[in-house]
Amino acid sequence: MRPPAGAPSSPKRQYPADAEIYEMQVRICKAFSSVTRLRLLDLLGSRETSGAELQTQLGITAVNLSQHLAVLKAAGVVTTRRQGRRIFCSLAMPEVKAACEQVRAVIRAQIRSRAQSLGRTVALPLRKA
Repeated sequence: MRPPAGAPSSPKRQYPADAEIYEMQVRICKAFSSVTRLRLLDLLGSRETSGAELQTQLGITAVNLSQHLAVLKAAGVVTTRRQGRRIFCSLAMPEVKAACEQVRAVIRAQIRSRAQSLGRTVALPLRKA
């Protein structure tokens, strides 16, 4: 049956490449869904960092760090390299840092909007990772 004249046509078909991009986006968003992993990305946003230093900065065990790194590596957002017995971690690409900063910008805008709707003033940290 055809839609009535002037009615909106059916939505565009989703192409396989679109589906693959959405699946990749889901993997990245899931990787970002942990406070510890977000803190880890924040630390890596400034420079390559050793696993031992990350462990100390995050206050987590080597096993826990390894699990978080595995999730981030599987999503393609973190890379590691071995130097002797030490592991060094870095962001896979600078766009990862930009994506995290963009999400925080959205959150800051949401906080400001809520505060304005309640007639309040809110001071947000200026720090960007």
